[in-house]
Amino acid sequence: MIFHQGIAILEKGDALPDPHFGPKDAPIAVGFELTPELMLAGYRKGLFAWSANPVTWWSPDPRAIIPLDGMRVSRRLARKIRAHPFDVSMDLAFDRVVEYCARPRHTGDGVWITREFRQAFRELFARRHAHSVECWREGELVGGVFGVATNGFFSAESMFHTATDASKIALHYLIRTLHDAGFQLFDIQMLTSHTESLGAIEISRDEYLARLQRAVEREVKLQGGLDGQY
Repeated sequence: MIFHQGIAILEKGDALPDPHFGPKDAPIAVGFELTPELMLAGYRKGLFAWSANPVTWWSPDPRAIIPLDGMRVSRRLARKIRAHPFDVSMDLAFDRVVEYCARPRHTGDGVWITREFRQAFRELFARRHAHSVECWREGELVGGVFGVATNGFFSAESMFHTATDASKIALHYLIRTLHDAGFQLFDIQMLTSHTESLGAIEISRDEYLARLQRAVEREVKLQGGLDGQY
């Protein structure tokens, strides 16, 4: 394995590096092809891929998570959830959720969910490692969130909405489902003002990796909602 300015340049036969000693705000490593197997191996080590050409592997310090008992739901949003403005399902429209999330948010924006990522996520979904929660109104998909699971760990990848609060409500149902199933860690990678308003916090990379180890050692199974509506 070759290192350049602290970044591992991966070659055939190399293992993904230990993130404990890598850069805090730059890629830990660069290299390999984007495959479902490598993505899962990365998640289990605390790494995630953020580009496909070339593949860059990141483990930022600090790391953002949403505690599974700590999503912040405002009074207004709580009232809306109780009113059931949407039909909510899980894993009924995974590809469509990913497709919506892959679209640029604004004219001229780039996208990180490229064709390579969409294919990898599709394969992870086929293997029951990726999941989505969808919000529907009158049969139309109006919001959703998706991510990748391995044992008691879930990496939230992206969410979208075309109706007000649909993505927040999808996130609420996802977190509730994971909490009830016994998941231990809900990773969102980087903190934004939006996710902070929903209860996201930052923890050190060392603390994150310790929590991750406990989460991936815990065998859990999602119960309910996988093939139908809430």
